[in-house]
Amino acid sequence: MKKWLLLLTSAGLQTLPTFLPTSLSTATLQAQTLNQTDDGFRGIWYHIGKLDNEYVHKYSGGLGTYPANHSPFSVYRPEVKKTFFCFGGASKDAKPSLLHEISYFDHTTRQVARPTIVLNKATDDAHDNPVLNIDAQGYLWVFSTSHGVERPSYTHRSRKPYDISAFDKIEATYFKNGKQLPFDNFSYLQSFYQKGKGFFHLMTHYERGILKYGAKKPRRTIGYITSKDGIQWSDIKDIGTIEEGHYQTGGQWNNKISTAFNMHPDTEKGAGLDYRTNLYYVETNDFGQSWQNAQGEKLTLPLSTPQNGGLVKEYRSLGLNVYINDLTYDAKGRPIILFVTSKGPDPGPSQGPHTWQVAFFNGKTWEINPVTTSDHNYDMGSLYVENSTTWKIIGPTEAGPQPYGTGGEVAVWISKNQGKKWQKQTNLTPKSAFNHSYVRRPLNVHPDFYAFWADGHARQPSESSLYFSTKKGEVFRLPRQMKNEFEKPIRVNP
Repeated sequence: MKKWLLLLTSAGLQTLPTFLPTSLSTATLQAQTLNQTDDGFRGIWYHIGKLDNEYVHKYSGGLGTYPANHSPFSVYRPEVKKTFFCFGGASKDAKPSLLHEISYFDHTTRQVARPTIVLNKATDDAHDNPVLNIDAQGYLWVFSTSHGVERPSYTHRSRKPYDISAFDKIEATYFKNGKQLPFDNFSYLQSFYQKGKGFFHLMTHYERGILKYGAKKPRRTIGYITSKDGIQWSDIKDIGTIEEGHYQTGGQWNNKISTAFNMHPDTEKGAGLDYRTNLYYVETNDFGQSWQNAQGEKLTLPLSTPQNGGLVKEYRSLGLNVYINDLTYDAKGRPIILFVTSKGPDPGPSQGPHTWQVAFFNGKTWEINPVTTSDHNYDMGSLYVENSTTWKIIGPTEAGPQPYGTGGEVAVWISKNQGKKWQKQTNLTPKSAFNHSYVRRPLNVHPDFYAFWADGHARQPSESSLYFSTKKGEVFRLPRQMKNEFEKPIRVNP
């Protein structure tokens, strides 16, 4: 088998036949394009940060829709009345490998299609989860991210519009220092598409040898890159180069593309990626040609100092970490940022409270108001603007069966006054066996596929299922085992 795979690779063939089992070892498979039909929906379980206490890991669980800095995971297209979605799937190995899978929910039949395994990423790292987008012609694009520079990234495009059956690997290139190079490394990707202009990607790249207190560590530099066709890309242009770098979360409203981000301090103590603070916001209305803050003041990128025109609120002096969940807009295109603050990176009550907050630019200033508290830094949800006054948050704000672990029980919170006051409307997942985490809002969201997430044990390896909810609050689990090509999701709440 190894010899046969080697011959395929050397011959330049990117697609393996569908009879190869998903349990083929990652050491043999080596991140191959598969185009296999899977027999159900199994999410990846992942952990990071081993601890010597009852919380076991810094964070862990069913992370098939992780992280907050990846989007979109799902896209609704009215042309075919389908919501297409991707996720980090799990192979059937004893030690599961991360599979990049894609399926869709048919709003006419109310069924899901058996997922297609586009790629075996040859890792179990959920940071490598895929991102999905759809171009103007209906071709599906799966962008397979990396976690740093240890593994390559991949780009795949469907062979037919709105068809998940087969994908081709795209040999994408970009420009660096005037040279055209393979575009095969990108992390923390947020993909946007504008008809007539093409793709606009927010992403992260890594630079070494420039930090004062961590010369051997990379700076997590955030930037953007564009492409008309998804094949030939521009150079990477930096957005933020403050101290040890950033995490960013982007959004789009009409022609406006924005990013909200924090910063990592570069200091002798309290430094590193676990320490993320401050809240920033910048936007472009012309596909990256110029940038401004929410007030409309022109900015010169990259922002390189903690105090700059993109600063929304300074949290560093308060000793607070900032975890950005979501960025969206009201009907006038004014930005709204959902984020969580805490006193540090460690799980458990000692560095709480973990306060969910909403920052809203009202046209003149930023208003920041609390929503609720939860029990973990990586409790991630999404924000929905339903009309001029009613905003909704869907996320794991409630303690789950593994308290002080990643995620929890999913609840719905409502504000009737543009985020000033919030009230819990309902619990969507009562009495769960596992914690639910990383609740994601689809692009062009449809009421019948309104939020998308996964579950998993927050202390130890477990199976992980995928879920979605309707706008009305109905919760469905995607079938872990399918006998037919199409099946209806399973209703799990009353």
